[in-house]
Amino acid sequence: MQLLEISLEYRVIVGISAMVLLFTGFLIIFVISQRKKLQYHKDLHSLHEEQEQYLMQQNMLLEQRVEERTTELLFQKNELQKSLNELNRAQLQLIQKEKMASLGELTAGIAHEIQNPLNFVNNFSDVTIELIDELFEDLKKNDRKETIAVADDIKQNLEKINHHGKRADSIVKGMLEHSRVDTGQKELTDINKLAAESMRLSYANFFAKDNTFTASCETFFDDNIGKIPVVPPAIKRVFFNLFNNAFYAVKEKKNRVGESYKPVVAVTTKKENNNILIIVSDNGAGISPQILQKIFQPFFTTKPAGEGTGLGLSLSYDIMKAHEWEITVESVEGEGTAFMITLPEQA
Repeated sequence: MQLLEISLEYRVIVGISAMVLLFTGFLIIFVISQRKKLQYHKDLHSLHEEQEQYLMQQNMLLEQRVEERTTELLFQKNELQKSLNELNRAQLQLIQKEKMASLGELTAGIAHEIQNPLNFVNNFSDVTIELIDELFEDLKKNDRKETIAVADDIKQNLEKINHHGKRADSIVKGMLEHSRVDTGQKELTDINKLAAESMRLSYANFFAKDNTFTASCETFFDDNIGKIPVVPPAIKRVFFNLFNNAFYAVKEKKNRVGESYKPVVAVTTKKENNNILIIVSDNGAGISPQILQKIFQPFFTTKPAGEGTGLGLSLSYDIMKAHEWEITVESVEGEGTAFMITLPEQA
């Protein structure tokens, strides 16, 4: 009985010890686990701090680069603005020089064109004054024959004075027309009808001056063009100038070549590439490349003195600009010339 009680006590102690050991083991494992978690959180926090520090450094570096790039772009912008300002100044200077050059050329042309008829007027006036003195002398001598001869000379001189005075007047009128190319209101106009009418008037004008003059007048009209907004008197003036040049070209060639040559002046209208084309062409002598570059300049003309002021094509060019149309010319020397007017279909 004594032995059994000891054995039971021993068992209890052993059991308690085992439980203590087991609890201690769990406690150790728990402590170790907690320490690992704590270390993990410390490492994670440390890593987070390192990442934040790295991001701060990257942000600072990026801000620095952005600031440097912004400074660089600002510098480039300032440089470009300086270059643009210099370019604008240079452009204004160039425009001013071109204006002054054009003004000088225009002034020289005006002076030259008006000076010619004025010289004739002055010269014939001086001669006429001398003839009148001779006339008085002949009248005193009662020399009828000589008086009639002197009076006839005076009449011829006065006719020449009148002719050159009218020429100067036409130059001034041409200049006035040149200064009012953009006047008038646009109206819906049948451009084919206007071109045909201008051709007839121009031909009639040449025939009235020389009833031996003949030329074939050809029209090739696109009836689908319809009416377009124009300033009729201005466009009619352009057509009249172009037809006058064409008839003059074929007339001069006819005088040189003779009856074997058949003068032809034509006008064509058509739609092409969303544009409307108006072409006035002739089979005259054509224009040399050197002259072709100057034909739209004010007062430039190849016609003899008294037959042209050199303002017709210049005026036509300005009218086309006012209508926002384009006028160009093509010519083959010896074969003929074509003036082409181009306008957008929506015009």
